[in-house]
Amino acid sequence: MAAGAENPQNAENGRRLKVVLLGPPGAGKGTQAQLLSARLGIPAISTGDMLREAVAAGSELGRRVEGIMAAGKLVDDALMAEVVRDRLAKPDAGSGYLLDGYPRTLPQAKTLEGILEESGQQLDAVVMVDVPVDELVRRSLLRGRADDTEEVIRERQRVYREKTEPLIGYYRERGLLREIDGHRPVDEVTAHMFATLGLGEGVD
Repeated sequence: MAAGAENPQNAENGRRLKVVLLGPPGAGKGTQAQLLSARLGIPAISTGDMLREAVAAGSELGRRVEGIMAAGKLVDDALMAEVVRDRLAKPDAGSGYLLDGYPRTLPQAKTLEGILEESGQQLDAVVMVDVPVDELVRRSLLRGRADDTEEVIRERQRVYREKTEPLIGYYRERGLLREIDGHRPVDEVTAHMFATLGLGEGVD
């Protein structure tokens, strides 16, 4: 879990704000999650964080997850739901959170809704950071990873959009979706997020 230091000026505005961040690989949503976390004083929680924390805790759930990850397999939806439920029940998440990397599919979105309903909660917003595919490809190529050929990157983007499109519609129908232009300087994207979430920071 990566939580930012408490910022007295913004912490009250961010208190109990529950937000899901969506965006294709390379959109910069992880960077934005960290920036918002630091300024609002609420944790930025990623799928990877949740899995690692479950393993580090040494619980039965963590041991099950560790075995799957060690075998190089993906954690299935049912087990992932247990990990999410466990993570969101921790004390720091009671003050709000930025959820990055979950849900990724429509079934996961419905599962998250059920998890929140169990504790009488609901999401405040789902922020979609959108960036043109050509720009995403450019950013990924600049990272210089050995497996990041243009063909591989474009296929990764195609799969993401295929799985995420129904999820975007799901949240749009519920009035939760907020769309952000991620093809801008980092500070402008952050300011736009604040404005979109009604936190008093806009962009020119």
